[in-house]
Amino acid sequence: MKIRTRLFGAALGVATVSLLLAASLVSWSLQRELLDRVETELVEQARLVSELVSRRGVSPSIEELDREADSLGRQLGARVTLIAPNGRVVGDSSESLDGIANMENHGSRPEILLARDSGLGVTQRFSTTVEIDFLYAALPVDHPSVGFARLALPLTVVEDQLATVQSATAVGIVIALTSALILAWFTSTAMSSRVSSIAAVARRYARGDLSPPSYNYGNDEIGTVARALDASVQELGNRLNEISRQRALTDAILSSMAEGVLLVDTSGFVRMANDKVQSMLNIDKPPIGCHYRDLIKQEQIAQQVQDALQKNKTTRLEVRFNTLPEKTLLASATVLSGSDGSEGNQGAVMVLHDMSDFKRAEQVRQDFVANVSHELRTPITAIRASVDALIDDDADKQGNRFLDIIARHTQRMGRLVSDLLRLARLDAGQEPLKLVLVSLPAIVSAVQTELAPLLENKALRIDVNIDPKAQEVVVDSSKLHDVLKNLIENAANYGPSGSFIEFTALNESDDIIIKIEDQGPGIPEASLSRIFERFYRVEESRVRDPGGTGLGLSIVKHLLGLHDGSIIAKNRSSGGASFIITLPQRNTTAREVTLDI
Repeated sequence: MKIRTRLFGAALGVATVSLLLAASLVSWSLQRELLDRVETELVEQARLVSELVSRRGVSPSIEELDREADSLGRQLGARVTLIAPNGRVVGDSSESLDGIANMENHGSRPEILLARDSGLGVTQRFSTTVEIDFLYAALPVDHPSVGFARLALPLTVVEDQLATVQSATAVGIVIALTSALILAWFTSTAMSSRVSSIAAVARRYARGDLSPPSYNYGNDEIGTVARALDASVQELGNRLNEISRQRALTDAILSSMAEGVLLVDTSGFVRMANDKVQSMLNIDKPPIGCHYRDLIKQEQIAQQVQDALQKNKTTRLEVRFNTLPEKTLLASATVLSGSDGSEGNQGAVMVLHDMSDFKRAEQVRQDFVANVSHELRTPITAIRASVDALIDDDADKQGNRFLDIIARHTQRMGRLVSDLLRLARLDAGQEPLKLVLVSLPAIVSAVQTELAPLLENKALRIDVNIDPKAQEVVVDSSKLHDVLKNLIENAANYGPSGSFIEFTALNESDDIIIKIEDQGPGIPEASLSRIFERFYRVEESRVRDPGGTGLGLSIVKHLLGLHDGSIIAKNRSSGGASFIITLPQRNTTAREVTLDI
């Protein structure tokens, strides 16, 4: 059904109901008003009749009373009935004398009973005498022969007047309905035209054409709503265009990325994925809309996504694939928060970095260092042995001086090769930890004994201060020995003669904190962030040339990393460098190891 038909039917129906209701109310109101007016007049006339009859001083005969009733009835235009106190009718303007004689006793009539009790009786009822609906008004009469005067008026008078009004009302209703019909038709047609124009614009929007319309919606409520919806559509179109541009930009970025990107929602279904992630994970079907468990066959990577979704946990993991050639991926799973910065899990993002080429290059480098170091060790050892033999046999002091130089640098090359070999083993994970409960003072004492010649040569002393709670620590004793020896030896090399080295160990929050501080020149601020790099040498150390290889601090950092520990370098405010080691305090039942050095 068209909206014009609906509007026309609704307007016509409202007009019809309104007119009929108004006509009914007018008819009812007029009927009540007519009845009230007739009743009032009838009561006044009854009072007049009662007054006139009361003034008759003598007791007239029934014939006289009947003639009196007839005369009053003609004058008043109503039926006048005179009733004796006992209820007998003694006069009636509508009956003859014979009829009066045959009339029933009226003493029990409702209006007579009311008049006897309250002085006035007004009722509306069907007259059994003349078989017409009458309105009765009865009043007591102060007369010896007449007890009550009753006037009756047939309601046909009221009905005739009401019929006249109803006829006029019906004509008015017909005219009003005709006018309402015409008005409803023109109104519904105009409204239907406006709504059809708005619907046409809406259909154009639905087809994707969001160009602004030129149609004038009008200034009423429909126009206001249409303009508001039109503005909303235009704003939505602008946002959709912006989203489309952003989506195209995102797709372009994802397609050009060397990393694989996989985005899943809170239910685990893939919402975004680039081509790179499909090749990395060997996905052979379109991933969008699939569950990540159906796509990711590597349990470690699938577990990362699950942890991000269920535990809000961000993880990074290196995953190796047993393929030819071997493939290594660095998988990073991150919780995806709301786009407006609101907290809460909105999904997860998995980013995959292909580390295969890097790992192969790193392996080549490690193999090269290991092979070169191994190949250098044999000739260096032979040169050193030959030089030692020449020093013992040659008595020439000048020759011995050059041989000493050769021996010193050969020894330095030997240390360099040893450090390179150890770094290669550390990089390859070939130095497993052997954690035992050891005495920290015993390790420090062993390092002091080993470095005694250097300390005595420079008149240095070591002030050892170990907290009772840090006396024992669970570590690999040989590796911690190498760490402390390297750091104390560095402090001795750079500390001025006659100074002291402070060794402090504390237990803080279940961590063992070890500090080794010297009174040397310190470390330039620009070098603090690079001091643990391989072969990095502070400019001042080159000038002093303490004979190091530039790998000692790098080895220290690797050895502490095996213990899940860390090391940082700082400059003391009073002068000198400070190296701070943090080792986690482990709980173990390993037996205590006594160092015998």
